[in-house]
Amino acid sequence: MAKSPEGHDGARDEVSRRDPALDAALRPPSLSDFAGQRRTVERLRVMVGAARRESRALDHILLHGPPGLGKTTLALILGAEMGKPVRVTSGPVIDKAADLAGLLTSLQDGDILFVDEIHRIPKVVEEFLYSAMEDFRIDILIDQGPNARSVRLDLPRFTLVGATTRTGLLTAPLRSRFTLQTRLDYYTREELLGIVQRAAGLLGVQLGAGGAEAIAARCRGTPRVANNLLRFTRDYALERAGGVADAAVVAAALELLEIDRHGLDEMDHRMLRVIAEKHRGGPVGLGTVAVAVGEDVQTLEEVHEPFLIQEGYLSRTPQGRVLTARGWQVVGLTPPDRAGELPIG
Repeated sequence: MAKSPEGHDGARDEVSRRDPALDAALRPPSLSDFAGQRRTVERLRVMVGAARRESRALDHILLHGPPGLGKTTLALILGAEMGKPVRVTSGPVIDKAADLAGLLTSLQDGDILFVDEIHRIPKVVEEFLYSAMEDFRIDILIDQGPNARSVRLDLPRFTLVGATTRTGLLTAPLRSRFTLQTRLDYYTREELLGIVQRAAGLLGVQLGAGGAEAIAARCRGTPRVANNLLRFTRDYALERAGGVADAAVVAAALELLEIDRHGLDEMDHRMLRVIAEKHRGGPVGLGTVAVAVGEDVQTLEEVHEPFLIQEGYLSRTPQGRVLTARGWQVVGLTPPDRAGELPIG
């Protein structure tokens, strides 16, 4: 497809004007604008409405689920709905009790403290959260040895919004102190289509026939992935297709990223082929697969495996991971008919 120099430069200039505030612009500004997660949004509406009616701080909220589904966005929306600032931090950053004390004492009444990856807060520091969340106070130990003394600090009535991809790593005492614990699930293709179309408008991307549908079908049920694919498609279209991204252009862009029509990327295919070719379809431990594909276990478990299991390519058993019939089909191999027989391509 020939480039149109005039249209090409115009589209590039428009994108340049939007880029400085791109991440903020792509986030929906309110619960009404937030697509998907219907039950979670409805629960948050109830809590926000009650808190505003009584002019009090929100109760503590735990958002959990796979990465990229909108946990940070929802925390920022809660701040906007309540008219309060949101202080954003993450579990690994809060390394000592003094770090936590500094964060908490800097808050004002009704402020929201958002802690991403809250499961990674050290257990010693986590214990200070118990009294902070329940009684809005913390006891800090000053000095050491014979001169050690405890100082009680009163805290404003704040809201803790925690986000985690691994709820099982949270201790029971911490989980029980969240009034609402709500899970975010993968998005439907229809929900993602709306997200892609909205983001395309904000990015100034001209999506031709079937372009939005092609991205929505390959983004693994995750808005963050959809936005990333859309950004790359925008660049590809500007450089090689005159700025218009129809279904064929989207397919070519995602093929360059090695993402197939099922949404599987290069690492997904490597995992499936290793299980098929080297372990006759399994069962095999994820650690063994990680060594074979040259990736760490945590990345495979948190990024790749959930999608493969959800889409029916892989099954998790007590003995290990097993390739399903659909998994054999996508790698283009035939499962062995007899024990010990290698698959035939």
